[in-house]
Amino acid sequence: MTDTLEKRHALVTGGSRGIGMAIVEKLLLENCDVWYLSRTPGEAVHLEEKANALHCTLSWVECDMADRTSVETALETVIKEAQSIDILVNNAGITRDGLIMRMKDEAWDAVLAVNLTGTFLTCRTVGRLMAKQRKGAIINTSSVVGIMGNAGQTNYAASKAGLIGFSKSLARELATRNVRVNVVAPGFIETSMTDVLPEALKENLSTQIPLGRIGNAEEVADAVCFLASMRASYITGQVLSVDGGMAM
Repeated sequence: MTDTLEKRHALVTGGSRGIGMAIVEKLLLENCDVWYLSRTPGEAVHLEEKANALHCTLSWVECDMADRTSVETALETVIKEAQSIDILVNNAGITRDGLIMRMKDEAWDAVLAVNLTGTFLTCRTVGRLMAKQRKGAIINTSSVVGIMGNAGQTNYAASKAGLIGFSKSLARELATRNVRVNVVAPGFIETSMTDVLPEALKENLSTQIPLGRIGNAEEVADAVCFLASMRASYITGQVLSVDGGMAM
């Protein structure tokens, strides 16, 4: 089956850097018009020239995913500008790591607010729009940690495991409206956050990955674009791990 994402309208949360920015760039290369939400335009602002060359829209909308009012206002802005949304990618996420015996309430609340509640808010609003359109693809970003668990990340693991159950339930709710909901679960991915880690630590982590290397953000973006496309037209409620085999 041939497929193109040309001129589809995509909304990406947390699109200002790292994996989110790679997703924004990949969607632009697929000739999508892209709106992205984040607190600042970040590194993705440098993609404007590429978007112009491709005759695509790239629009940043300020949003704090931990603030319900901010999320609702941002979504109103995007829907007013775009009119329709064909692809929703919930990528925004934060970590506040620590052993549970020392974890502050604020660290728990902040991670759940951004990673899980933020996704609920976007899916509720955009899901309604997609249901009316009777078409759409939602891709939520979980993590290998939400499948395997990881010491020192009970809050993060809870939020990412919660996203999987949330997405499977939402997939069942929206299937009759021709809206598909899937999950990507990245493993250890090379980003600006991992760049600061000592090489010895990164090498040690690589030994725990069956493919023997750290992944890159573009590989996650490829998986997202696949799930957004009609090549995945009969796929919903699934978790696609992009982790080099860590969680198998």
